[in-house]
Amino acid sequence: MAERRSKATAAEGVNGMDVGIEDVGESEELDLRLSIGHWGWSGASSSLGRRSSWLSPFELTVGSSSCSEDLGFGSRLEQNPGEEITEEMEGVELDGSDFHAAERISSDDMDRDAQHKRAKILFDEEAHLIATPLFADETAALPAIENYIDSHTLGSSGSQMMDYCHNIDAVRISELSNGSQNDGGETDTGNVDNSENRMDLTEDLLHLVFSFLSQRDLCKAGATCKQWLAASMHENFWSCLNLEDAEVTLENFEALCHRHPNAIKVNLVGVLNAEMLVLEAMTSLRCLETLYLGKGQLGDGFFQALTDCPALNSLSIYDTSFGNGIQEISVHHDRLHELKIVKCRVLRVAIRCPQLQTLVLKRTSMAHALLSCPQLDELDLSSCHKLSDAGIRSAATSCPLLTSLDLAFCSCTSDETLREIALACPNICVLDVSYCPNISLESVKLPMLTNLKLHNCHGITSSSLCAISHSRMLKALQLDNCSLLTSVSLDLPHLRSISLVHCRKFLDLNLRSQVLLDVKVSNCSLLQRISIVSDALKKLVLQKQESLANLLLQCHNLQEVDLSDCESLTNSVCEIFSDGGSCPMLKVLVLDNCESLTVVRLNSYSLASISLVGCRAMNVLDLSCPNLLKINLDGCDHLKEASLCPVGLEYLNLGICPKLNALQIEAQKMSVLELKGCGMLSQASISCPSLTSLDASFCRQFTDDSLSSTAASCPQIESLILSSCVLIAFDGLSSLHWLQYLTQLDLSYTFLVNLQPVFDSCCQLLILKLSACKCLEDSSLDALYNGGALPALRELDLSYSSIGQAAIVDLLAYCRNLVNVNLNGCACLHKLAWGSTEFQSTGMKIGPTLSNLLPLGNGDISCNKSDHLLEFLNCTGCPYLKKVVIPSTACCFRLTKLNLNLSANLKEVDLACPNLSSLNLSNCSSLEILKLDCPRLTNLQLSACSMLSEAAVEAAISGCCISEPPNVHSSTRVRLLQRITGT
Repeated sequence: MAERRSKATAAEGVNGMDVGIEDVGESEELDLRLSIGHWGWSGASSSLGRRSSWLSPFELTVGSSSCSEDLGFGSRLEQNPGEEITEEMEGVELDGSDFHAAERISSDDMDRDAQHKRAKILFDEEAHLIATPLFADETAALPAIENYIDSHTLGSSGSQMMDYCHNIDAVRISELSNGSQNDGGETDTGNVDNSENRMDLTEDLLHLVFSFLSQRDLCKAGATCKQWLAASMHENFWSCLNLEDAEVTLENFEALCHRHPNAIKVNLVGVLNAEMLVLEAMTSLRCLETLYLGKGQLGDGFFQALTDCPALNSLSIYDTSFGNGIQEISVHHDRLHELKIVKCRVLRVAIRCPQLQTLVLKRTSMAHALLSCPQLDELDLSSCHKLSDAGIRSAATSCPLLTSLDLAFCSCTSDETLREIALACPNICVLDVSYCPNISLESVKLPMLTNLKLHNCHGITSSSLCAISHSRMLKALQLDNCSLLTSVSLDLPHLRSISLVHCRKFLDLNLRSQVLLDVKVSNCSLLQRISIVSDALKKLVLQKQESLANLLLQCHNLQEVDLSDCESLTNSVCEIFSDGGSCPMLKVLVLDNCESLTVVRLNSYSLASISLVGCRAMNVLDLSCPNLLKINLDGCDHLKEASLCPVGLEYLNLGICPKLNALQIEAQKMSVLELKGCGMLSQASISCPSLTSLDASFCRQFTDDSLSSTAASCPQIESLILSSCVLIAFDGLSSLHWLQYLTQLDLSYTFLVNLQPVFDSCCQLLILKLSACKCLEDSSLDALYNGGALPALRELDLSYSSIGQAAIVDLLAYCRNLVNVNLNGCACLHKLAWGSTEFQSTGMKIGPTLSNLLPLGNGDISCNKSDHLLEFLNCTGCPYLKKVVIPSTACCFRLTKLNLNLSANLKEVDLACPNLSSLNLSNCSSLEILKLDCPRLTNLQLSACSMLSEAAVEAAISGCCISEPPNVHSSTRVRLLQRITGT
C-alpha cells in the first residue's frame, strides 16, 4: 500500500492533479522520470529495480546515505508506510548514465532539517576561526565526502581539501564533547554576536570539493543525498555544458537548459541531432557566449537562428556538412568575435560579422568565400585546396585590418595575390605561405611583417631575400626545405630566430642581428660558409654540415657551440674560440668527428668543456684554458703531442691515445692521471701538485727523467703504477724520496734488480707489487726480512717472479706485518713448511708458547705482537710445490684464506690454523695426504684431486665445522654428505 500511495502521490506532484496508481502505467512512469525534471519516488523495492539501469554499483554505495533505499527515501517509506510523500525532484537524465537526476528538497523536508543546525564559521575582526556546535548526527556528512574523494583521484589540491576537512571535523567533534549543544536541539552560540558575518561550513566545503569534479561526477554525487544535490547544482559548476560525444535526447537537453539558464558555454561535438539541440540552446540560454559543434550536419536553419543568440561571441564548427553540400551558407551575427569552421564540407561561404576578429576556415572544401568583416584581425585559409587564387585574393583584401594570414597548402596562391594583399592589408605581421610552390615573393613588400613561414616553397631563391630584407620588423623566419635557395644574407635589427633545414643547394649564410637568439641550420650538405653577428646568441648548433669550411662568428655572449660532424672545418676555426677572438664567453665546445682538424690550439679563459671525439687526424693538441674542467679525447688515435698548460682538470685519461709521445701538463687541481697504454710516451712533464694517483702502466718509453721530474713536481702522489715501464731503473727509483705519502707502488713486469731506493724512501708504503719481475735476486729483498725495511707494508705480490725458495721462506718467517702475500706461479717454491730448519734463524724463536695465546672477544685465538698478521696466502699454480705444512707453532692465527689451486705436484698438506675458513686445493692432482686441524674451516675445494682417498677426506674434515661436503666428484660427495648428516 505504501508503494501504491507513493507512486500516486509522485504522479500528482508532477501533473498538478491527483492521479491513482491504476492510471499510471509503466511507460508513463518512464516518461515521468525523463520529464522536465520532476521525478516521482516510490518505495525501495519498486524503484530500485527500474533505476538499476542508470545507477552504477558505485552510486549505490557512495556517501553516507543509503542509495539502495531510493537515495535515502526508501527507508522513510518503510518506517512510515501510511505516510504520503509529496517530495519532488528536479533534474535530467542523459543516456541513462551520463547525467543523473538532481533532487529538489521540498519545503516540508527543509522545515524538518531546519531543526538541526549546521556548524557555522564565524570570522571576527581578528580573523580567528570559531566553530559553533551542531547536531551530532550531522558529523556523518564529512566522512561521506572523504569516502567519495578517496575513490576519485583529485590531485594535490584535493588532498589539501581533505586535510582541511579533517581539521574542521575535529573542531566540531571537540565542541560536541564539551557539551555545547543544549537540550532543545538548538545550537548554543555562547557570547557570539548574531550580527557577525557567518558562513555555512558544510555547504562551503562541499562547494570547494565539488569544484574538482567533472559534470558527470557531479551528477553522480547529486544522486547521493539532498545536501549533495543542492551543492552539485550550483551555477558555478554548470556555466559550461560539456556534452561531447554524449547520447542525449531533445527533452533531456531542454530540461538541462531550463535548469541552468545562465550557462555561457555549450559543447555538442559528436552529439546526434545536434542541430535541434543547438536551436534549443540558442533559444533557452540567453547568456550563451561560446558554442562548439562538430561531427554532424547543419542546415540553413541553424545559421538563420544565430541572430537569436545575441550574447554569442565564439563559434567553433568541426568536421561538419553544411546543408546538402552544394549550397551557400551565410553567417550573420553582429557580436560574433571568433568563428572557426574546420574540415567542413560546403560550396560557398558568406560571412557578414561586423565585430569578427578571428576567422579560421582551415581544411574546408569551399570554392568561394565572401567576407564582410571589417574588424577581422586573423584569417586562416590553410589547406583550402579548392579555393582559387582569386578567391583567396578577394577574401583577404576585404579585411583591411588583417594582421595574421595563414595560406599554408593553398597551392594556387601567387605573387600577384600577395602583392595585392600587401597593399590592401599593410598591417600584416604574421604570414604563412608554406607549401605554396608558386611563391617567390617578387616585389612583395610587407614592412610590418614579424613572422614569416616559407616551408617547402620551391619558388624561393636568393633573389627572394631582397623582398624579405624590406621587412625590417621581422623577428622569425623559417626557410626549411626551400630546395632552390643558395644563399641568405640578412641584416635585420629585430630578427630573433631563423631556421634552415634540408636546403639542398644552400651555400652561404650571412646574418647580422644584435638580438638573434636561435639559429637552426641542419642537413645543408653543400653549405660552405657561415657568418653570424649577434650579441644575444648563446647557443649555436651546426651539426652534420659536411662542406662547412669557413666559420665567422662575432657573438660576444655565445656560450655553447656544437660543430659535430663538420668534416671540412680547418684548423683556423680554433682562432674564433680563443681569447682575442669574437666569442669571449664560450664555455662548451663540441668538435666531434671533425676529421679535417690536425692541430687544435685554444687559448680561452672561459672554456670549461671541450669534446674532440673521433678527430682521428688530430696529432697536436695545445690547450691553455685555466678553467677547463672536462675533455673527451675518445678515438683520437693519432695524437702525438699534447700540451695542457694550464688547465683546471681534476681527472684526465690519455690512455686512449696510443701514439702519444710528448706530454706536458700543468693542472693545479688534478688528482688522478691515467696514462695506461701510452706505449710511445717518452717525454712527460707533469706538474700537478694535487696529484694523488698516477697510472703509467705499459708506458714502455717512460724514462727515469720523466719519473724524476714528475715525482719532484707531484709530491702528493699516493698511488704510483709503473707496471711494464721497462726503462725505469735505479735512477728513477731514487726520485721516490719526493713522495713522502706513497702507499701503493706497482713495479710489475720491470727489469729491476736493486730495490734499495724503495726500501730507503718509501717508509709509508702499504702495497708493493713485484709480479713477473724476472731479474730480481734473493738478495733483492734482504732489506725486508733482515733490515726491517717498510714496517708499514701489508701486501706483497711476488707472483711469477724469480725470487728463490730461501728468500720466500725468510719473508714468511720474519715479515710478520704482511697481511696479504701472493706467490702465484713461483717456479722456485718447492716446500712451504713452517717449523722446519729452513724456517729457523739463529737467535730467533719462531713461535710463542701456548701461554702467549690470547682469546679474542669473538672466540678467535690471537697471540702477542710478535706473531704473524698474515690473513691471505695465495700460491696458485706453483708448478714445483710439493709440501705445505703450517703447524700450530707457526703462530698463523690470523690466516683465514689459503689458495693452493693448480699446484699439480703438491702431495702433502698439513695445516693447524685455528681461524682458517677457506682452503682451495682444486686441481692438485698429486695430493695424497691431507691433514687439517682447522676448527673454523667452512669452505674446502677439492675438485680434481684424484689421488686423494675418500677415507683421507673424511678424516681430514672430521675436526672442521664443514656443514656441506667439500667440492669433490659426485659419488664421493654423496657418501660424505651421508656421513656428515648421519643418514
